[in-house]
Amino acid sequence: MQSKLLHDNHGQRTFAVILSTGDEVMASLKQFVGQHNITAAQISAIGALSDVMLLYFDWNKKDYMKIPVREQVEVASLLGDVAEADGKPAIHLHIVVGKRDGQAMAGHLGEAHVRPTLEAIITESPAHLRKRHDPESGLALIRTDA
Repeated sequence: MQSKLLHDNHGQRTFAVILSTGDEVMASLKQFVGQHNITAAQISAIGALSDVMLLYFDWNKKDYMKIPVREQVEVASLLGDVAEADGKPAIHLHIVVGKRDGQAMAGHLGEAHVRPTLEAIITESPAHLRKRHDPESGLALIRTDA
């Protein structure tokens, strides 16, 4: 993983984070935000993956359904945020991947391995976002009053 600070102004930092072949996306990004004490940010990225586990939240079961994609895919869009949950940074990412035949698949990002690169931009927010347990969904959701 390579990174570069692109901008730093009054509590808002912007980083380029470049992942390489074999890097696991969520673990790498969690490591980065932890090392840089980022608790509120937006993340966007493009690149390619050798495999990915998509997650779909089943509202009735209140659990994530796993959708494995075991082939090379292009990352058409990866968007999400970092917010504080239980005093630690929590990353929530959605991803759209394109398969060889042009078919697109989407969902929450579970585990994924980079091949050959994933180019992410992380833009820190000067105000901290916090997640709070939502009893209806069972999920930790961002609350501006938390």
